[in-house]
Amino acid sequence: MISSASILAHLFLSLAAVVGLALLHSSLRSQSPDDPLTRRFVFGVRVTMAIFIGRALVVLTGGQFGIALVSVAAAFVPLAVLLLTEGLLRRHAPGWLKAFGGIGAGVFTILGLIPAMWASGLYNIALVGFQVIGLALCGWMVWQRDRASLSNSENQTATRLALSLFLLVPMIAADYAMVFLRMPVQISALGVLVLCWLAVGLGQATSGMRGVLLGFAILTGVSLGTGAFIGWMMAGSREAIILGAAVTMAAVFVVAIYFDARQQRTAGQSLSLLRHMAEGPQDSALTFLTGLRDHPAVEGALVIGGRELADLDSDTLDRVFSLAPVLRRTDPPMDDPVLVDHVEALFTRYQASHILQVSAKPRRLIALAMPPLGVSMQTEFELQAVQRMAALIAAKEAAHA
Repeated sequence: MISSASILAHLFLSLAAVVGLALLHSSLRSQSPDDPLTRRFVFGVRVTMAIFIGRALVVLTGGQFGIALVSVAAAFVPLAVLLLTEGLLRRHAPGWLKAFGGIGAGVFTILGLIPAMWASGLYNIALVGFQVIGLALCGWMVWQRDRASLSNSENQTATRLALSLFLLVPMIAADYAMVFLRMPVQISALGVLVLCWLAVGLGQATSGMRGVLLGFAILTGVSLGTGAFIGWMMAGSREAIILGAAVTMAAVFVVAIYFDARQQRTAGQSLSLLRHMAEGPQDSALTFLTGLRDHPAVEGALVIGGRELADLDSDTLDRVFSLAPVLRRTDPPMDDPVLVDHVEALFTRYQASHILQVSAKPRRLIALAMPPLGVSMQTEFELQAVQRMAALIAAKEAAHA
C-alpha cells in the first residue's frame, strides 16, 4: 500500500507545486510584466514549473518526454536563480559564476536529452551537485550583499530569497538521495511552495522578517504536525508519517498562496477610490463625480443637483454640511431637531448610507448606498478624501468661472 501511496503523493506534490507556481506566475504578470526583475523572476518560475510538469507526466504516462523535460529544465535552475539574484541585488555576479551557470546549463541540457544518461548514477550525482553548488553560490551572493546599497524593501526581498534557498538546497539534494535516506517521496516541491508563498507575500504590506518567520513557523508546524498525526493514525509507519506530513504541508501552502494572491489582486479594488483621486479627471467636479460611479466600491453613486433639493432649506443644509461634509446614516443624530429632519429627509429620499457635499453654490451632493458590513474604516477615510478632493475641484472651477 505504501508504494502506491508514495506514487500518489509524488503526483500530488508535483501538481501542488505546479499550482503554486502558476499562482505566483499570474501574480507577477499582473503587477509589472515589463519590469526587468519581473521578467527574470518569471523565467525562473517557468523553468521550475517545467520540472514539476515533467514529474507529473512521468507518473501519469511513464513516457520519456516527461523525463527529458525534467532533465533539461533542471539544468537551467542555477542559471535562472543567478539571473534573479543579479537583478535583485542590482549587481553583476562574478564572471566565473556566470560561466559556471551558463556552461553547466548547456552541458547538462545536452546530456539530459540522451536517454542513456537518465539511469546513470554519475550523471544524476553531477546534476544534483551542479544544482546544489549553483544555488549555494547564489545564496552566498545574497548573504554577502551590500545592505546599505539596497532599500529596506529590497533587503527584505533578498532575505526571503535567502530563506527559500536555505530550504530548497537540502530538499533538492534529498530528492536525488531518496534511496539512501529511505524517503518515500521527493520533497523539493515543498521548498518550491515555500518560495512561492514568500514571493507572493512581497506584494503585500510587510510586517518585517519576524512576522514572516512566525507565519512560516505556524503554517509549517500546523501542517506537518497534522499530516504526521494522520499518517501515524492510518498506518503508524515512518513512511506513512512522512507521506502524510508532506501532502498536508503541500495542501496548506497551496491554500495560503491562493489566498495571498487573491488578496493581492483585490487590493486594487479596495483602493479604487484612492486610484480615482490619483488618476481621475480633474477638469470639473461633475466629471470627477461621474467617474466614481464606475468603481465597485461606490457603484451606482447618485449625483444630486440643486433642483432636486429645492424643497429643502438651503441655509439649513449649509449648517448640516458645515458640521459634517460626509453624512453617515449610522452617525449619532445632531442636536438641532431641524437639522435632524433635513438629514433624515435626505437619507429617506435617496435610500443612502452616505451623503457627501461637493459644493454649496451651486449645491451638489453625492449619495451612496453601501451595506454597513461592507464598509471598512479604510473606506470611510477614502470617502472623506474623495469629498475633500471633489470640493477642491469645485472651488477651483468656481474661481475660474
